[in-house]
Amino acid sequence: MGVMELEVVASRRRALAAPVGVAAVAVTAAAVLHFRDPHSAGSYGVCPMYALTGLWCPACGGLRAVNDLTNLDVGAAVSSNVLIVPFVAVLVIAWIGWTVRRWKGTRDRMIVLRPTVTIVVLGVLVAFTVVRNTPWGSWLAPA
Repeated sequence: MGVMELEVVASRRRALAAPVGVAAVAVTAAAVLHFRDPHSAGSYGVCPMYALTGLWCPACGGLRAVNDLTNLDVGAAVSSNVLIVPFVAVLVIAWIGWTVRRWKGTRDRMIVLRPTVTIVVLGVLVAFTVVRNTPWGSWLAPA
């Protein structure tokens, strides 16, 4: 290999450092959740919002949902927190796209949301929180 080729390889390795780091953290977190079951009461403490108000926050059931996904039980994951499954899917797709872009030389962030998308996502989270804490939306509460 010539000097230019070695520089390209080194540049690509540096560019992939961030995606590899993010993947390492995600795999480590998933492994921890797989082997230390959050379905046991108090295994990861309590949700501060639930402890203070008795209301489910939008993330309540998220640890259990990720544990269920690591056990390949999508139905149980949806039952724990219906938003986690699409959230994880979006993160995986965003990570793949980010990794490809970094490999091609584009230096950017994994996810960049437009203001309108941010408002829609926050609106969905607020609506989800309100609905899951009402009697007619109790089926959305963590199982």
